[in-house]
Amino acid sequence: MPVSEPASGLEAQVLRALDTVQDPELRRPITELGMLKDVHVDADGGVAVDVLLTIAGCPLRGTITADVERALAAVPGVGAVTVNLDVMTPEQRNALKDRLRGGDPVRTIPFNRPDSLTRVYAVASGKGGVGKSSVTVNLAAAMASLGLRVGIVDADVHGFSVPGLLGITRPPTRVDEMILPPVAYGIKTISIGMFVDGNQPVAWRGPMLHRALEQFLTDVYFGDLDVLFLDLPPGTGDIAISVGQLLPGSEILLVTTPQSAAADVAERAGSVATQTGQKVTGVIENMSWLALPGGERLEVFGSGGGAAVSGRLGDTLGYPVPLLGSIPLDVALREGGDGGLPVVLADAVNADGAAANADGAEGAVAPASDTAAAELRRIAAELAHRPRGLAGRSLGVSPV
Repeated sequence: MPVSEPASGLEAQVLRALDTVQDPELRRPITELGMLKDVHVDADGGVAVDVLLTIAGCPLRGTITADVERALAAVPGVGAVTVNLDVMTPEQRNALKDRLRGGDPVRTIPFNRPDSLTRVYAVASGKGGVGKSSVTVNLAAAMASLGLRVGIVDADVHGFSVPGLLGITRPPTRVDEMILPPVAYGIKTISIGMFVDGNQPVAWRGPMLHRALEQFLTDVYFGDLDVLFLDLPPGTGDIAISVGQLLPGSEILLVTTPQSAAADVAERAGSVATQTGQKVTGVIENMSWLALPGGERLEVFGSGGGAAVSGRLGDTLGYPVPLLGSIPLDVALREGGDGGLPVVLADAVNADGAAANADGAEGAVAPASDTAAAELRRIAAELAHRPRGLAGRSLGVSPV
């Protein structure tokens, strides 16, 4: 039965079940994407489903097959299920790309469109080693666990680390010039680290860095996101300037540690907003203290740096820049990063102490301490529930 023909009875139930099967990379139903070619239901309840893959070497073909089988197994009256995989023709791929881009033939940055409701956070720091990437990944994972659609652009081209922190080991899928990012823990992620072999360094200068970031924002299909995080390199160099140019509506989240040496350079990183026109949403202080066995707090790197940056930036920028939270030193946070499992998700670890992400990679981690994980979840919830005004945005309706 071609899917365009009307169905009734068991056939209609089968089609409704297939509506729930999503492409694991595009995160949209295969029936909506034109991937469902044909469905045949036998008199004895046997079902044969023909699915069109975007490319011949689709890395998640097994996931699609398993998801179709699982969805149909829940339909009363369905017997044996056969899934046949084929590949889209160039014309079908072009139709898919047009559908994903909303019919817009021009490759633009979708997050700059007037009707975009995606909140873009550029996570910055004055210096390296303050845990900026760990904070980015855990905030993204916490928001995804709340049901938000989240993406990450690892914009730290020279010091990429996001794929490892999320346990992503496979490259993106290319559909002609469109790039489909891997998904881990519900987070769509792109990084230059997915395009290099092993631990090979990336030795690029300014124009190439700008072009790489621009390609990530135009050629990578993130879909309709609620939140996009950009993990910036430390300082106020080429990428920070490019983000201000390419995503003028992005907001800066500034990560620092408590000591004055880090706080001073963090303030400079936040002050770049006066030149780029971006807004600094808040400051996050990482490695704030170490909880001792007796319950005391050891302030390894001093205290007050985050509050100092918050206050001084507020004076410089002319609006309040709140201290969003203080994250303690926590072994579980480091272990989660090494194992590819964000600490905010460690409560979901199974009895063996291993959790599988969307790529099937496993990372063994210790149970999370309530401290770092709880503070990161609290900050994420606060950012997730911040209202966003609709002034100047298209609502897609016209007066009658």
